[in-house]
Amino acid sequence: MGFDLVIHGGTVFTPGGPVATDVGVKDGKIAAIGPLTPGSGAQAFDATGLTVLPGLIDEQVHFREPGPTHKEDLESGTRGAALGGIVAVFEMPNTDPATTTEAAINDKIARATGRCWTDFAFYVGASPENAEELGTLERLPGCCGVKMFMGSSTGTLLVADDENVARVLRSGSRRVTVHSEDDFRLQERAGMVAGGADVSMHPEWRDVETAVRSTQRLLSLARANHRRVHVLHVTTAEEMALLAQHKDIATVEVLPQHLTLAAPECYQRLGTLAQMNPPIREARHRDALWQALNDGVIDCIGSDHAPHTLEEKAKPYPRSPSGLTGVQTTVPVMLNHIAEGRLTLQRLVDLMSAGPARIFGIAGKGRVALGYDGDFTVVDLKAKRTITNKWIASRTGWTAFDGMAVTGWPMATIVRGHIVMRDDELLERPVGAAVRFQETL
Repeated sequence: MGFDLVIHGGTVFTPGGPVATDVGVKDGKIAAIGPLTPGSGAQAFDATGLTVLPGLIDEQVHFREPGPTHKEDLESGTRGAALGGIVAVFEMPNTDPATTTEAAINDKIARATGRCWTDFAFYVGASPENAEELGTLERLPGCCGVKMFMGSSTGTLLVADDENVARVLRSGSRRVTVHSEDDFRLQERAGMVAGGADVSMHPEWRDVETAVRSTQRLLSLARANHRRVHVLHVTTAEEMALLAQHKDIATVEVLPQHLTLAAPECYQRLGTLAQMNPPIREARHRDALWQALNDGVIDCIGSDHAPHTLEEKAKPYPRSPSGLTGVQTTVPVMLNHIAEGRLTLQRLVDLMSAGPARIFGIAGKGRVALGYDGDFTVVDLKAKRTITNKWIASRTGWTAFDGMAVTGWPMATIVRGHIVMRDDELLERPVGAAVRFQETL
């Protein structure tokens, strides 16, 4: 058999674990696993000393297009993703205008085609106005599912009350992805910071009870309406204990920043650069997230890449916008946690490849197996690097992890057999295409 690409000499992370073997890709698909000869016409990738992971997926990014593209657009966002070892991204609907219609989904796909360095899919935003249409919208080609904001964040999308949350949950069958903060409590407590405050008040305003109350409501409504939910960026020990009791209907995401940073130190050091929704909290919550990760409560890791310019972030709190960059730094930060003994490589693969594929019903991604997409994140587990603002491809040009020394680095990103990134440089051209889902085959 002739191949388009043969990866040889590396340690390949197969469904059975790491194996010293070769992988052949033909027509974008994995065609052979085992000792291989590249043959004439095949591109050879020497992975000696490297680990070949199934392509890692970021299921929560905000790339701002259409809308305030001075912060980010689909090209620059996926450029950062590829440089960070990510093969596919799921982009959020709180753009301007919001992604709430078939026309808006199709517009994003048209914008992405020919410009994205990685594969892509888009969420449709839930609103009281489109609740009854969501069952149809969630099955559009290139749509990864419904996103519902129960608490106000960046943008205008909001489904705050139980009646409308239930309407959203009753429409459709795919898993509903949720930003879970109780908007009523947020509004009640807004006066705490309305006149100006130190940014360290952010986790006091958006407190533990704000998160727990919303997640309790969500789980009750999800069970009553027989709908699976995916709870994003969970930050509290109390929510993890609650979610552990509802794993039959709820999957759980955490973020690298909530696993790595802690209050009050992050606010003292970074100021509003550490401001995001829901907030980075004190160390007891970070410790509880790690415990939940090790207990299997957590199903995936996303970045919640949500860029704002340094000028915007420099506004006095609370006028400063919430959000951190992250799509480019997730893999090195998590590889460093592996180097420091907090995480295994097997668990990272489950959280960032097999996990997203399982949660969202992705077709052809999530493992190194025959017939699957030729997606690979090639890493050097021993490489020592320092994350810097200079490395960041985002139009905003900064990261909260600037200056962080890490062990472990993405050395190549391969998307359906195309070597998109190698040794911190982008190659070829943008080759991204819409992710396929099992329901739409």
